[in-house]
Amino acid sequence: MGNLVLLDKTNRIIWQSFDHPTDSLLPGQSLVSGGKLIASVSETNPSQGLLALTILNGSWATYIDSDPPQFYYVSSYPDSTYFSFDGQTLTALQNPPRPAAQFIKLGSDGHLRVYQWGNLDWEEEYDILMAYWGNCGYPMVCGRYIICTNDGQFSCPAEGNFFDPFNDRKPDIECTEKTPISFDSSQYHSLKEFKNTTYFAFQFNHELRSSIFWLEGKKLKDCQKACLSNCSCKAAIFRYYQNGNRKGSCLLLNEVFSLVDNEYEVDTTVFLKVQNPSKSPVISPRIIGSTFAALLGIILILTTYYVLSKRRIGSRKVVDSLDLEPLLPGILTRFSYSDLKIITEDFCSKLGEGEFGSVYEGTLSIGTKVAVKHLHGLGQVKDSFLTEVKTIGGIHHINLVKLIGFCTKKSHRLLIYEYMVNGSLDRWITYEDQENGLPWHTRQRIILDIAKGLAYLHEDCSQKIIHLDIKPQNILLDQNFNAKISDFGLSKLIEKDKSKIVTRMRGTPVYLAPEWLSSVITEKVDVYAFGIVLLEILCGRKNLDWSQIDEEDYHLLSVFRRKAEQEKLIDMVDKNEDMQLHREAVTEIMSLAVWCLQGDFTKRPSMSLVIKALEGLVTVQTNLEYNFRNVPKAGAGNQQREATISLKSPSILSGPR
Repeated sequence: MGNLVLLDKTNRIIWQSFDHPTDSLLPGQSLVSGGKLIASVSETNPSQGLLALTILNGSWATYIDSDPPQFYYVSSYPDSTYFSFDGQTLTALQNPPRPAAQFIKLGSDGHLRVYQWGNLDWEEEYDILMAYWGNCGYPMVCGRYIICTNDGQFSCPAEGNFFDPFNDRKPDIECTEKTPISFDSSQYHSLKEFKNTTYFAFQFNHELRSSIFWLEGKKLKDCQKACLSNCSCKAAIFRYYQNGNRKGSCLLLNEVFSLVDNEYEVDTTVFLKVQNPSKSPVISPRIIGSTFAALLGIILILTTYYVLSKRRIGSRKVVDSLDLEPLLPGILTRFSYSDLKIITEDFCSKLGEGEFGSVYEGTLSIGTKVAVKHLHGLGQVKDSFLTEVKTIGGIHHINLVKLIGFCTKKSHRLLIYEYMVNGSLDRWITYEDQENGLPWHTRQRIILDIAKGLAYLHEDCSQKIIHLDIKPQNILLDQNFNAKISDFGLSKLIEKDKSKIVTRMRGTPVYLAPEWLSSVITEKVDVYAFGIVLLEILCGRKNLDWSQIDEEDYHLLSVFRRKAEQEKLIDMVDKNEDMQLHREAVTEIMSLAVWCLQGDFTKRPSMSLVIKALEGLVTVQTNLEYNFRNVPKAGAGNQQREATISLKSPSILSGPR
């Protein structure tokens, strides 16, 4: 056990394993703000699970990575005999200070334990969270919907007989609804009450002010109403204030994990949403026959009216309504325009403005912040609206901005997205104060996030999705600086068996690949744009920067090519202090940008190859061209092919994961 360090010729550290913790911290190893410890799926499955530890808002906290995250512990004191914490950095300590090896590990069960080497094996020294939560304070201690007691008992919620064990032989794994909740049958939804029961996330999500649905100063019936009116809500937890005014705190959950049975929680009540069976009245054959005859007559009348109306209207277009049902997966919320005026306070807080419309900040009735995109215009905007709903409405990935809902009202076209606290990437690429620049490890994570999002679009969806407008303005950052791709209004969907498409030129000029001149494109146009964004992140400047004093420095790619010819690429590294400390590693990543920027699109890597290169699993192609606008002539070996790669040997596969 220890820190694996890679040094350059001058003994400068260029990489060390301490900067990339997995589920454990060794003495002297630190977890910095924005970093994570991620527990494994189980003791026998080392893959990353859902439980994690991070540093957020001056606290270190443990949570289950649901959507949104649910926290089950937030640090209440800065230091321990086993670690130190200054509000930004959590550092493991050796305690007691003796030679025996020791480490802190986030287990697959959610416990944060200290282990110490015994005579023959690792022995548990201390369970850090056990004193605060006992046995039941962990998200999956007893499985979904299972009520847990500290004496080791567990059971499915018995009220109304709405839940059954998922596996009769293993009743502690999880419980499931006998009748799954249907979003299309909200009239049959109800809440079942469980008194003297609480939930692990109730206290700590309030303290951390996370994006989970939290309502304050509400009456019990308002809490129930909020859950019933929200199709995503699966449960509501309500606790009365102690001042006796019959109001309290309300927590809404769109995922339910372990519940906690607690006879001392007399002021806390859990409400689980259930699906009641619909009642079908008995109908006689005579009624059925007469009803069918009447229905047939109505259909004939309506058909005749439709045909006559169609002839009368001719080819006139209807622009004030859209039939979105064939496009929507059934999980998006349809908002009325009046609702959105309330949510955005009459569109008073503008977050940004683009070619096709403006984006406004809003807050849903349940307290969740959203971003509302209001599209302006008719023809082209209608196409953009339909494309965006069709593209992003049916897919979900951690590195794609989540579409929550939409609104179509006459000429109004609005899209409702999850709110991204840190805005778009372009705000963080250029900055006046060097101290505000992003550190190298954060930029690395952002680059990898963008690559993973694009790889998902290109390779993992039922249809290949080409974004066609990758740029920093369309990369959004959440509170932990995780990056997500947004704005799919120009994207194209093509079948996976097609390698090329013919389409009109679209996108932002300074990010367009050279093959756009022929109007025949592939997903490699996104790879080219990614290469430019990658250079902007590494160099700390825009691709086209009119503020440069020398006219020759306006275009980033021109400057980059000149510095490469002079063998002075190190001059291109962002002048941020942390970036300068890692400038050798930064210049290595620049070669990946060059690979992505090859004028011949067949020589560019796929985004899955880019991910492997970033993770240290493959080496970047050599003999690369620096004339990034050079388009090969037709027939000159320009067949679609995958760029060749060189696999690294197993001895050097311990790079950043």
